[in-house]
Amino acid sequence: MSPTGETGTSSTPPRANAPAHGASTIESTPNSRGASVISENIGLLSARVKKVRPWIQRDIEQVKECKADAMLQALLQRASSAPETEQPELLQKSSDIETALNEYVHPGVENKFYGPFIRTTNIALACLEEIKVDGMRAAVPAVDMICQQNDMPMYQTHQTAKSTRKPDVVILPLNSACAPFQDEMGSKKGGKKGKQKDNTMDDVKYDVKRKTKRKAHMDTNATAKPKNVPWTDVLACIEFKRKTPGRTKGINPPPPSYTVADYIPTKPEYLPVDHLKTEDPTPGPSLTPATQPASDTAFLSSGLTADQPSQGGSSSKRKATDTLESAAKKSKRDPDDTDDDPDVTVQTGLYAAEMFASNLGVNYLLNIIIIDDVMWIWYYDRQGIIQCSGVNFIQDLPRLMVLLYALQRFDLHDWGRNKDFLPVQVDGKQCHEFKIKDKELGEVDLLLHTSHDERVTHYGLQGRATNVVPVTSEALAKKYGNFQDGMVAKIFWGEASRTSEPEILDKVEEIAKVHPTVQGHIPKLLWHHTFTNPTSAIREALGVPEPTKGSRVLYILVFPKLHPITELDQRELFDVWRQCILCHLTLWKEGVYHRDVSPGNLMWYWKDGKRIGVLNDYDLSSLANVQGPQGNERTGTVPFMARELLTEEGQRGKVKHLYRHDLESFIWVFAWIRLRYRAGVLLPRQLRPFDEWATLGAIACGEKKLVFLNNMKASAPPEIDQVTWDFLLDCFLVLKRDADNRYYLRLKRPSSSGEPSADSDFDAFLSQFTSLEGWVELSKPSK
Repeated sequence: MSPTGETGTSSTPPRANAPAHGASTIESTPNSRGASVISENIGLLSARVKKVRPWIQRDIEQVKECKADAMLQALLQRASSAPETEQPELLQKSSDIETALNEYVHPGVENKFYGPFIRTTNIALACLEEIKVDGMRAAVPAVDMICQQNDMPMYQTHQTAKSTRKPDVVILPLNSACAPFQDEMGSKKGGKKGKQKDNTMDDVKYDVKRKTKRKAHMDTNATAKPKNVPWTDVLACIEFKRKTPGRTKGINPPPPSYTVADYIPTKPEYLPVDHLKTEDPTPGPSLTPATQPASDTAFLSSGLTADQPSQGGSSSKRKATDTLESAAKKSKRDPDDTDDDPDVTVQTGLYAAEMFASNLGVNYLLNIIIIDDVMWIWYYDRQGIIQCSGVNFIQDLPRLMVLLYALQRFDLHDWGRNKDFLPVQVDGKQCHEFKIKDKELGEVDLLLHTSHDERVTHYGLQGRATNVVPVTSEALAKKYGNFQDGMVAKIFWGEASRTSEPEILDKVEEIAKVHPTVQGHIPKLLWHHTFTNPTSAIREALGVPEPTKGSRVLYILVFPKLHPITELDQRELFDVWRQCILCHLTLWKEGVYHRDVSPGNLMWYWKDGKRIGVLNDYDLSSLANVQGPQGNERTGTVPFMARELLTEEGQRGKVKHLYRHDLESFIWVFAWIRLRYRAGVLLPRQLRPFDEWATLGAIACGEKKLVFLNNMKASAPPEIDQVTWDFLLDCFLVLKRDADNRYYLRLKRPSSSGEPSADSDFDAFLSQFTSLEGWVELSKPSK
């Protein structure tokens, strides 16, 4: 159960669906410019990072494309009463909303778009509700979607950081849209207080009351700015941009009448993202601790509150000729923020990250980007991002009507909410309930304490999106009894092509039966379930190339709760760390390759008065006896990866991931904890090193590590005992000598790999560290 979330880069064997021509040269999965490059867990790395934007931007760069009609067809399919029924290609009806559309096309600034578009959408929804089409569901009163102006700050807490976002327009359930306008007496500024359906009220009366409430909100508050809209209620965000900021020329007006016609490509047909790759959104070098001013209230352009100061000006390089890039929005920036506003595609991606984080196990999300009179639908799930081709909704109104008709018939599950995790209130706290039939246990009941302070959340778009949540269960308590520290559920999106973590843990359990260094040092899997919802299905429907590449499925695993290694200090820290190294060595020899050594994956628990180290989290591990590639996701957490993997060759998959790379990660982990924590408490920012490493890309982080190694000093930093510092110095010298020897061998034997003994003598490499004076001294029991 790593709290690291979606992390890191490293090497795994080449993918099964990788091109055949690369099979002879690729040693591991090449890295992509995605969120896997950066640790997405805010809490683990203890870095309230200045930018989360790079994580999102690198995912946006990998967006896939599909035709608008394919997207509309897929959405209609989800809204049908029988999903297997073939749906009409396009609806033949549209509403008379000429007045609102004519107002929309007038010249003006961006926020002048909001009101006309909201009125257009809500009038259309009222008309579309009455349209009946064979095979399609009726509109869903329980949701009753409505388009609502926002343009107000929306807040959300992510473990130790608070985000602030300001989407232009949001789609909400009607009750959620009305709630912010309720006054202290419980009435509405635009209508009477909304209530859930009374069981004694017949459907006709309820429907009349609902429509009356909706009409009152449309007339009064749909174009007003609400306060404190919660992200948990947002169904979709709509972001507007002017192609040319401050333009005085209007948009072409709507035609006198509409007919359903073949799709006409817009210019551009797809929102460009290639220009993002020319920008460098990664934060620049941080200030030295001695010169870092304190700043506990700074706000970031990415929206995360940080106690880290601004790190200088923008490093973005925008193409002046690209008129579709976002203009600066002073109203959406903090005056202390020195960075440019992100591109509209990145900005909308940040909204999607908030929506993912606000609900548990979200399957997918939809957002819409509108530039002048063209809209693009963006689809997000943990496999990646898809944008459909643009639709000019002024000239091609029927396609907007199709979109609204389908969305109006979506229940919350169709909007991407996970129907298996039911929100419940327990002792005034928000929880989620999950129940499922089990062959062995009958019904398994899980109560997920999602409001608990110890919940580990994820922030990002694609990848595993790991959440670790305290959990209670009567069924599991009946089988196993009560655990002293309780249980946790690990919920994540694993790659379908990988050997699953439960399968790997089965192998690890077998090894533990015969190896004392493993027995008791691995997590105990109590129960697990795999959901049958592959992310590849929508890609197959949309005709996206290689739809199964990187396909993900949702897993939930339950374990006894463990303690993080960062709670420990001095000899206790070393002892647990050493136990994990010995467990890791045995597993590697027996064919289980962990490949993601980080602080979040080293844990411990009490047994008979002793701390027992646990090597945790095997969802990115691989087995030696499984031939061929293992998924599309690189493994490793950047700040702790071996330097050889943080090179251009390593990132291209030219470097095979070996045992020595994992052992080097153990060294970086020990240094990270020992230099940044005291007695389990994170040091103030000005006293701790390496914050910058948490946000750098792989190659940049490797360069920083080299600078660190070349500038070490013999004297120990404040509050570090000399024995521990000497041990760290000796460990780093071993790593430097080993790297230098391999470098010289490559120079002398350029045709060879420079690895005369490859990775066969694990004990010999480990002995270079265990024979150090500091290892021997720190291994002695505390006095």
